[in-house]
Order: sequence, then structure tokens, then C-alpha cells
Amino acid sequence: MRTRIRPLALLALVLALSTIVAACAQPSPTPTQAPAPTKAAATSAPTTAPTAAPQPTAAPVALKMTCRCVEGGVNANLVKWFKTYLKPEFEKQAKAAGKNITVDLVEFGGSDEELKQQYALDLKVGKGADVMAFDGFWVPEFVAGGMLKPLEEIGGPDVKSWEGWSHIPAGLQQLLSYQGKIYGIASGTDTRAIFYRKDIFEKAGIPTPWQPKSWKELLDTARQIKQKLPDVTPLQINAGTAMGEATTMQGWDMVLLGTGIGMYDFDANKWIASAPGIEQALNFYKTVYVDEKLGDARIQLLKDGRNQSFAGFRDGKIAMLVEGDWFWRSVLGKGSEWEIPNRDQIVLWAKMPAIEPGKGYKGQDFVTISGGTGFVLNPNTKYGKEAWQFLAFMNSKEALTAYQDIEPRTRVRDDVPITTDPVLTAMGKALMPLTTVRPMLPEYTKISEEAQRMTERVVSGEMTPAQAMKAYADAVKQIAGADKVIEVK
Repeated sequence: MRTRIRPLALLALVLALSTIVAACAQPSPTPTQAPAPTKAAATSAPTTAPTAAPQPTAAPVALKMTCRCVEGGVNANLVKWFKTYLKPEFEKQAKAAGKNITVDLVEFGGSDEELKQQYALDLKVGKGADVMAFDGFWVPEFVAGGMLKPLEEIGGPDVKSWEGWSHIPAGLQQLLSYQGKIYGIASGTDTRAIFYRKDIFEKAGIPTPWQPKSWKELLDTARQIKQKLPDVTPLQINAGTAMGEATTMQGWDMVLLGTGIGMYDFDANKWIASAPGIEQALNFYKTVYVDEKLGDARIQLLKDGRNQSFAGFRDGKIAMLVEGDWFWRSVLGKGSEWEIPNRDQIVLWAKMPAIEPGKGYKGQDFVTISGGTGFVLNPNTKYGKEAWQFLAFMNSKEALTAYQDIEPRTRVRDDVPITTDPVLTAMGKALMPLTTVRPMLPEYTKISEEAQRMTERVVSGEMTPAQAMKAYADAVKQIAGADKVIEVK
């Protein structure tokens, strides 16, 4: 017998089930938010819409920049520029754009060679600062080792559209480039010359301004200083492995170019491994450091020899020093440990002469060579876009103009002139038409080290110039390959 459900009972059951389903379908309550701070209500104030919640703060980005620079020491002006302009102004502009970006400086007080070694160690294990000071001639070697990437691969499409490229001549863009790709931005370029102390020259009875027209005139001046002032080192020109690339550019290149050749034949695309000019240049070193002791050979063999040469010049113990214009604007400048307070009155400069007039590189009477340092981006950075923004900011017209007020020099941007240093203006005008550059090839670093070793062998008395040149030629052939070498009998 089946049980029947009466119509009224059925209706009651349906209504009950509907109520249960409706209750189950209600959305879950959202978490209660903390109420906004209570404000005192104004009398009879109209009701207003709720205040919009503040936008979330941008995630913090902490950038680091490193350079061979120490406050009160080497490249002190770079530290000053960073602390007084770059950091506060960049962070201010970032904040105004709603970004939470900070940038801090990692000071490095070692030599250029030690900094290079540190970079290699850091980059190989994925570490290092986001923005790194870099010498242009390191680029090919680091690229070949897979430790650098082009700016566009790190900074993104904003790199190509940067306004600064239109103000940097193509030749200067190449200072931190390799095989058609740009890996960094140079801070500027430079030249090299003989710096001398006017007060020492006057004591030795040598009229100033002074400009030797040959190696003989340069050496005769050194001889006169040695005779008149035996406690003064007449001439210091970089040699040896301890000074690293400073030996190659400030020393070896400046002498070798005076013989009519450089380290590399750009027309033949080959390295000059042996030639009469190389032996002539080595004999110049032998005259200065071994035969006549016109320079202090000991300084050239010490790890801190270059710094000792700076101190000797500062203290009036060295009369002539062949150096880059960085020596004038930074080493002897305000705030440096080698500062000469009356620099502008007692320090003068002269062009480096060829062995004889018309016998220098490209038939010139005088010679010089230029390099370029700047900054690259670490391919391991977590903040490629922000690192590029800082690098672009560093090289803006406004930032470089601020740097000119601290340390004037020839900048890469054509809209940032030298306005406060007549010495650098005069050097640039006289020397830039005479200059040449290093070959941007991966093997350059190793061959440069062999050139440094060659000068050391002569300065130390270990080898004769002929023996040292032969050892150099053998090394260059092994490094570059016999088909990439010129040997002139």
C-alpha cells in the first residue's frame, strides 16, 4: 500500500527546501578590513563618497655601482659626483615618477688590474654590481669569455631610443663597443703628454715653457736636471708589469709611436712583433733606467710604483712624468691624496716628441694615444631596465655638466663642453689631431702584458733590448698566430 502526500504537505516541503538552498547559495563574507581613522564630522556636512584606497607602493629596487674610486683617494672626484649629484638626483627623479629605486656606491681602492680580476671572478659566478666602471680595452676579452652582453640585451628597447646617442659621435661610441655592438658608454676620452714641474726646471736653469723636439732634447733636459739637482729624479716613464696597462699606454706606446710604428699595423691587420723601432724604443728605456739612471727603476718594479710616482711628483722629487690627462684633472686635483694646491702655477705640460722631427707615427713630430673608460651593465643584474635608466641618467647632459664642475675633461657628448679648465682645453686642441688608439681585439690584453714584460726585462737589466724583443716576438706569434704577425728585419 503506497503512502500519499497531501497537497498542503507537499507545498510546505517545497518551501522549506527552497529556504535551505537559498541560504547555501549566499556568498562567503569577505574579510573585514581595518576601518580608516575616524575624523570628526563637520556640522551639517553633506555625505561624501568614500576616500579611494592609496595605490600600492612600487617594489623597492636597490642598485649598486662600483668603480676604482675612493673618497679622498684615487678618483675622489668620481665619488664626489656620485654622492653630491648622481645618487640624490636620480633617487629624487625616480620617486617623482612613482618608483622606489635606490643606488649605492661600492668603492674599490685597488689597481686597475685588481679591479679587472675582481670583475672576472664576480661575473663568472653571477655576482657583481649592477653598473660597473670599465676600461674600453677590456671589452673584447670579456665578451669573448661570455661575461658581457650588449646594452640592448640587458636594458631593453629603451636603450636604442635614448636621446644621448645623437650627441655621441660614432667613433666615441666605439670606445666600449666590439664587433658592431655597444656594451657600455664611455665617460670621455683622453690624451697623454709629459707633465713637468716649473719650479724644478727653474732651479735647474731650464727656461719655461719648455717643448722638446726630439728624444735627444728630452734626454738632455733630464741630464741637466740630474747634474744641477742630484736629489731629484729627472724623468719617470712607465715600465714593467706592476703598472699594468699604464705601462703600455703611458709608457711603451708613447715611446714606440715616436719611432714611426705602433704595436699593431691597422693597414695590414697584423701585430708588429719585431722591428727596428721596437729595439730603438727599448734602448730609450735602457738609457733612462740602466745606463744613465735618469729615472728610478725601482719604482717601476713595485706593486704600488705608480702611486709612488704620483707622490714623488707631488713632493717635488720627480721633475717629469709621462701620463694621461687624468693625471692633471684627477690625481693632482682637489680632494686627491696627491693634490698639489698650487698646481696651476707650478705644473706645466709638453707634447711627447718623436725620436726626430717627422719620424713619429704617420710622419708626425709629436705623438700621443687615446683610450676611453666608462660604464657597462652587469648581465647578471636582476634590474636590467632600472640599471639602464641609471646609466642613461649618468650620461645625460645635465649629469655630465654637473661632473664638469667637479672635474673638467673631454666628455663624449658634444653638448657638454669644457668651460672651466684652460689646460685641458689646450691639451685637447693640440693633441687630439695627433692621437691614435689601441686595437680592439681579444688578444690585445695578452700582447699588452707581453709588452709590459719586455720593458721590465730591459729596465731590470735581465735582458738586452735585442733579447727582450726576441722574447716578445716569440710570445706574440704564439698568442696571435704566425700569420697575424709582422717581423721587420
